[in-house]
Amino acid sequence: MDATYDVVVIGGGAAGLSGALTLGRARRRVLVIDAGSPRNAPAAGVHTFLGHEGVPPRELLATGREEVAGYGGEVVTGTVEKAERTGDGRFRVVLDDGSAVEAGRLLVTTGLVDELPQVAGLAERWGKDVLHCPYCHGWEVRDQIIGVLNTGPLATHQALLWRQLSQDVTLYLHTGPEPGEEAREQLAARGITVVEGEVAGLAVSGGRLSGVRLAAGGEVPCQALAVASRMTGRTELLEGLGLETAEQEMGGHVLGVYVPSGPMGETAVPGVWVAGNVTSVIDQVVAAAAAGVRAGAAINADLVAQETREAVAARRTEELERHWDARYTESGQIWSGEPNAVLVREVSDLPPGRALDLGSGEGGDAIWLARRGWRVTAADVSGVALRRAAEQAERAGVADRIDWRRHDLAVSFPEGVFDLVSACFLHSTVEMPREKILRRAAAAVAPGGVLLVAGHAGWPSWHPDPIPCVHIPTPQEVFDSLEPAEGEWEVLRSEEQERLQNDPEGRPTTRTDNLLLLRRLR
Repeated sequence: MDATYDVVVIGGGAAGLSGALTLGRARRRVLVIDAGSPRNAPAAGVHTFLGHEGVPPRELLATGREEVAGYGGEVVTGTVEKAERTGDGRFRVVLDDGSAVEAGRLLVTTGLVDELPQVAGLAERWGKDVLHCPYCHGWEVRDQIIGVLNTGPLATHQALLWRQLSQDVTLYLHTGPEPGEEAREQLAARGITVVEGEVAGLAVSGGRLSGVRLAAGGEVPCQALAVASRMTGRTELLEGLGLETAEQEMGGHVLGVYVPSGPMGETAVPGVWVAGNVTSVIDQVVAAAAAGVRAGAAINADLVAQETREAVAARRTEELERHWDARYTESGQIWSGEPNAVLVREVSDLPPGRALDLGSGEGGDAIWLARRGWRVTAADVSGVALRRAAEQAERAGVADRIDWRRHDLAVSFPEGVFDLVSACFLHSTVEMPREKILRRAAAAVAPGGVLLVAGHAGWPSWHPDPIPCVHIPTPQEVFDSLEPAEGEWEVLRSEEQERLQNDPEGRPTTRTDNLLLLRRLR
């Protein structure tokens, strides 16, 4: 068992193994964790599963395990104690032996538990001659003396179904609701006997069911007893994932408890799928297997979509890095090496702390902050710029106060919280999600800290034609794009400012900049 997988399947029944088989054939790294206690273990065979008619349940699962292994999947015996989401959006699954694995997706196929009526001897005969489904077990008890135990409003419906398999069917009213006039007429018309009173227990002879004992006394011959259990999905371990359950009904009667899901098994929790009886308590083995295939295919498609998004983002990052590296390589020094005047003006009176400089370029702002006692994290997409900045910091004697980080801020962002986050002239001629980046910048400001956003208010006089893909927002637009909560920020400055700047020919001209200075209140 490895530490990480694409998918961990919790539960190794027909649904789980079918899902794992589908994922394995899609070349996914899959781990199936199974406790080895299938619901249908007491049954002699699996039925209505084309090509597998009558195969013993454990034999079917053993074959399934071999098939999963044949495509590189792993199956281990164990019980999952806990499943939870990790900080990076993956999942951590803890087993009963203390071991743990991580996965990008979870497929939960834990099945269900049959809650049986409290009748002496009934649980011991469950799956042998105490049965629940005429399609799973009916043929094997055809023409025998069949009883139906009334535990709910569907008892008449059950008795009529079992009557198709035998002419000798008895409905024991037990503790269930009294059949109405119409139901009694139907039972009588089909020759189904109705026995009043509560059932006390079962009689067994020669290792087989032989009768039903009544609480009022007496015993009625019976060779097979149909019982509708309350079916409850095994969902205890899912609490840590935030999955909710619901009651599954038929005709207004609660059949059991399940985890709601979409048509492909997707749940309300991103990254978690379910299949089989944990999400549909009435599914037979073949339906559970089909649901596992659907869920496995959906999970693979979801992983493909994620991997494609990541590949596109990586490709864009490479293009962005090449663009800015080429821009900086055009000259031995692009910027003046001096800090931005707006930073000096607005930050000089702040007490030093932790600072984050976004779009740090050749390091003028970061070095100035470090000289004033700040510990600085400086981020830029250009490796050329960062190397130059690090060399300048070394010469300035502040290299130990600056952590240079290469980030495409559209994809990744420096970790931590800061007393000052500065984004001065964070513009780009290449498409860049500036609003998204500034929202992350705002989130990185510690309570009491300051966010400084400075940018151009318009195009320079020597650049008459605006670049279509670049929008230059006003200070108010920048503030609104942060999606601030009520009472979260104090606006210290929100204004336009003029400054002198020489044009490319060295002639003095005036430029207008936008300034937004905020203090986080909470």
